[in-house]
Amino acid sequence: MVLKNLIKARKGHAEALSEDTQLVESGLLPGFEALPTVVLVLDKRTLRVAFANPSAEAMLDLSRRQLTQMAWPDIFSNADELIATIASIAEHKFHATHLDAVLERAGHEPLHVHAIVGFLESAPDYVLLELFENERHLRTDREERIHDLTSVNKQLIRNLAHEIKNPLGGIRGAAQLLEFELGARERDELREYTQVVIKESDRLQTLVDRLLEPHRHPHIVGDVNIHEVCERVRAVILAEFPRGLTIERDYDVSVPDLRGDKEQLIQAVLNIVRNAAEALRERISQGDARIELRTRVARKVTVAKRLCKLALDLHIIDNGPGIPEEIRDRIFYPLVSGREDGSGLGLTLAQTFVQQHEGLIEVESRPGHTEFQILLPLDY
Repeated sequence: MVLKNLIKARKGHAEALSEDTQLVESGLLPGFEALPTVVLVLDKRTLRVAFANPSAEAMLDLSRRQLTQMAWPDIFSNADELIATIASIAEHKFHATHLDAVLERAGHEPLHVHAIVGFLESAPDYVLLELFENERHLRTDREERIHDLTSVNKQLIRNLAHEIKNPLGGIRGAAQLLEFELGARERDELREYTQVVIKESDRLQTLVDRLLEPHRHPHIVGDVNIHEVCERVRAVILAEFPRGLTIERDYDVSVPDLRGDKEQLIQAVLNIVRNAAEALRERISQGDARIELRTRVARKVTVAKRLCKLALDLHIIDNGPGIPEEIRDRIFYPLVSGREDGSGLGLTLAQTFVQQHEGLIEVESRPGHTEFQILLPLDY
């Protein structure tokens, strides 16, 4: 009797919240209420939200009353893929399907979800949409790929740099001897060619030195205040770009010191911020370029394959044109650059220094918004 009354009360509650009698009569709503996953029921013709469970309210930060006054495209700006899937369900091409998607909302961070779209036999005018956040799974997979790739690249770079360095010294030495002989014979017009060889050898030597930089100096560990790091970087960049660029600070003063190499962390953050400033040159000329440095404390996050109770969460955000799509997945590779005059080493070195601190760099980019995130463990 108690159970019957409970079911009746929950059904009455559902009827009060929804005018969709077909859904109420189906008896599905009480079950959806109790599910811990996000459940939305959409009208298959209009894509209007007919029902949202408490988990959906929590994830979307919207009340059920607000949601039931909206259609799916009103909630997410990139709704096309799921709309096509819902259309296929509505045409009875299949009863259920699943897909991974990134759902974008204005003013909110993108949601990485695994979506299940299903046909409701007891309410044929509606489709069921169940969403599972899979950011952690995607991050773990991405982190493993980055770690494996970085290990291979690191060994390749060291071997390649040493192989280049030895003959390079011989080439430069031979060019200097030749220049001396040409000078003695007053063949100055040929000295231009030896100068080209010497200068290009020096340029390659500088490149090789930068490739080997992370492996040359010892890792000097001490207590580091991340805000001192950010302030040093901010001062350097504003000295290089004194007009047209604003660097905003959004610091959480409760962030504790971390154990690390201060100079390496300065270099890592500086490389990312300088890349952002270079990408903002057009906006700098217009006077509306902006970079934001934001610090937070992240709790219970997985970094470098281990669960950290506390981690530094540093975001570097700019309003530039975004990373070109053709190199977006390769920006941390050596010698990959979005600028013609770029060396393609800045982000590679930044990633190496962060990984030496058992940390992780990730990036999200679209036109008008590029955001680098650095996670560094605080609970050593």
